[in-house]
Amino acid sequence: MTARIIHQTDLFHPHCDPDDHWDLACVYALAMAGDFKLESILIDYPPEDEPRQPDALGIAQMNYITGLSVPFAVGSSVKTTSRTDTQPDLKGSDENGVKMLLEVLANSPDPVYINIVGSARDVAIAGCRAPELFKEKCAGVYLNAGSGINPTDDETKVEYNVGLNPSAYGAIFDLPCPIFWMPCWGANIQYGTFYRFLQKDILEHLSAQMQKYFAFMFGRVESVNWLQYLQNAKDEKVLAEYGEKEKSMWCTGGFLHVAGKTVTAEGEIVDLESAGDKSIFCFEPIKVQCDDQGITRWEPGDSSSNRFIFHIRDAENYSTAMPKAMRALLKTLP
Repeated sequence: MTARIIHQTDLFHPHCDPDDHWDLACVYALAMAGDFKLESILIDYPPEDEPRQPDALGIAQMNYITGLSVPFAVGSSVKTTSRTDTQPDLKGSDENGVKMLLEVLANSPDPVYINIVGSARDVAIAGCRAPELFKEKCAGVYLNAGSGINPTDDETKVEYNVGLNPSAYGAIFDLPCPIFWMPCWGANIQYGTFYRFLQKDILEHLSAQMQKYFAFMFGRVESVNWLQYLQNAKDEKVLAEYGEKEKSMWCTGGFLHVAGKTVTAEGEIVDLESAGDKSIFCFEPIKVQCDDQGITRWEPGDSSSNRFIFHIRDAENYSTAMPKAMRALLKTLP
């Protein structure tokens, strides 16, 4: 059975961090290959202090390039105030993201996975409003946020995605469905997802259309002519400039895992079922607690908890294998 997913992201134009556009390309590549069905995309409402827009143009470009027709919605502008906040007074466009989540779950013939690579706000609200629906129809949430290192007693600093709405992040751990936790904070951490690559090492291997997709984002192009941009000559200057920049990444392993894939030490993408000890990462069962401020503490557990943490099994090869895998994946895009 092909997995179904909803992709939640803080995808903006001008971009905040290019990792969101790299993530989007990976998700589309897996969907185009038939490794999962991309049901919809949910974009965070932009931070009030930043002049950014939800990147509808980037989604339009990826739909055009791949031939898919993935719908999207924009999330709520109103932060949750507690981990049980259903926000009953949400009105109009602020409710679009929550409604879309609940409609996809309710109407899907099979359970649906949710990727969270931005704020957890809309997923938390939807889960608080309809816990029974999440219990029945949410196959699991891949939560890309937080730290896999247990904090000291007086530690209050939280990772970026957690800080977008800490109480919403905490609410995800209360959902009655499996949670695949992918901590983002810190480099060279065994229970964390971080890796880095030089962008030209992948950009130079991509199709002309995909290079233009990235150049449109890198260059912060103000024109709304997203289709014409794909048809024009690519901006070699922008690609050369950003190709020399390193990019930190976090979420790739989760996309592959939900598609039934994993990565070997050589950077080869293989079926999860047959990989065995060759897989450089896995998800291990845990017991985890998260307070209303987004501070998590965890310990090893068993699978009955339905809570799992990302674990790098091969630290020696993880940082080199993941960029190779991402390059192989994105090279499949037309």
